[in-house]
Amino acid sequence: MGAYLHYGTPGVDRMQGLSRWLGGAEVRAGHTYLPGDTWENIEGAPESLRSWARWRAERRDRLFVLNVPMFEGNEADVPDERVAELLRAGAEGEFDQHFRRLGRRLVGLGVPDTVIVLGWEMNGFNYTHRCRPDPESWKRYWRRIVAAMRSAEGQRFRFDFAPNRGPDAIEWTRCYPGDDVVDVVGMDSYDQPPGDSFDEMVRQPYGLRQHVEFAKAHHKQISYPEWGLFRNGDNPEYMRRMLAWIADHRPLYHSITDYCPHGVWQCGENPRSARVFREYLSPRRKGRPAPPFAP
Repeated sequence: MGAYLHYGTPGVDRMQGLSRWLGGAEVRAGHTYLPGDTWENIEGAPESLRSWARWRAERRDRLFVLNVPMFEGNEADVPDERVAELLRAGAEGEFDQHFRRLGRRLVGLGVPDTVIVLGWEMNGFNYTHRCRPDPESWKRYWRRIVAAMRSAEGQRFRFDFAPNRGPDAIEWTRCYPGDDVVDVVGMDSYDQPPGDSFDEMVRQPYGLRQHVEFAKAHHKQISYPEWGLFRNGDNPEYMRRMLAWIADHRPLYHSITDYCPHGVWQCGENPRSARVFREYLSPRRKGRPAPPFAP
């Protein structure tokens, strides 16, 4: 279990607070993001990475999860035509040096086994690292990034391919870059359309069930790097069903986005869902909250 609590050192500091709130439950997945504003930051410049590396080193059974953008200006509202140009440039190796530096930096910090959530939510409309403008170049670019990072001596990185749930801007299966460069098939799944109920989130095209089946067919572990509440407000039914789904499908890790409107500990807007989350993940819990899926 993990939670996104803050991208920097405060996120590390808050891990113990979340654990205490959960009655002592271990929060073993530490999750943060590299800023997508400049190449320097994508290369691993943020000083807070040292804090995360120290947290990871304290226990052998911890997992460090790092979201890595594929371009600088990743939230700069770049038009599709320019995204396509950037993807083609990336596929030709123009940006390899940035990811080689990131790989060496992570190894040097003592986190060579980091789970890299590369180009997350690539099937959406917003990030510069989105896939739809040129899926074939996107896949070639992903492959180059993986090769660049794996060139770091001593690395044991695992690469997590994590689309949004649902079809979104493009079917996420069209962006899958290949079994040899993907170690984990993730999915970001918030309580929002498409899908008005949890069962619809499971059944919908490119939804939770297809995600699990796709990963199984490709012999990959699954993950849920981002999940939480959203459009439907304080929804304890979603919380019960999502926790049960996670328990039944045993992902490598899951990480709730814990700030408003998504979260439960750092957000006071969702008290009923917070109660479900806390009771279910407490070490003293009995049983499970609900069946994951009603056929």
